[in-house]
Amino acid sequence: MASPGGACSSGSSSLQNSGSEGDRDMVDQRKRKRMQSNRESARRSRMRKQQHLEGLSAQLDELKKENNEMNRNIGMTTQVYLKVEAENAILRAQMAELSNRLNSLNEIIGFINSTNYLVLDEAQETQMFNDCGFMDAWTGIPFNQQIMASADNDILMMY
Repeated sequence: MASPGGACSSGSSSLQNSGSEGDRDMVDQRKRKRMQSNRESARRSRMRKQQHLEGLSAQLDELKKENNEMNRNIGMTTQVYLKVEAENAILRAQMAELSNRLNSLNEIIGFINSTNYLVLDEAQETQMFNDCGFMDAWTGIPFNQQIMASADNDILMMY
């Protein structure tokens, strides 16, 4: 009697073993499937990361080119600016000099046209001018003529 009960026991344990082996096989199969899925997901993630890195590298190269171009443009613009600024400084100096000359000539014209100027006869007039045709500074200037300074000259010199 022991053997039929033992046979039943061993039969049920073999059924349990085969059931647990089937469960283990299923668990192992799920585990392998999950591992394979994880590997595939990791591979896709590495590929996305690599593509992203390549895209960033390309963008970096493009931005470096753009930066170099801008620096070149800034350099050329600075050179043109400095050249124009130097030309403006020269023109300002020339303008100041010409303004001073114009003021001097206007003063001379005013002096000649003034009513205080003495009318001289030819003998006195030849005495007033030297051999080169210039007015002798000491004999030609009437002593009652006022000498005036103009503030305009100082303003022009500042610019």
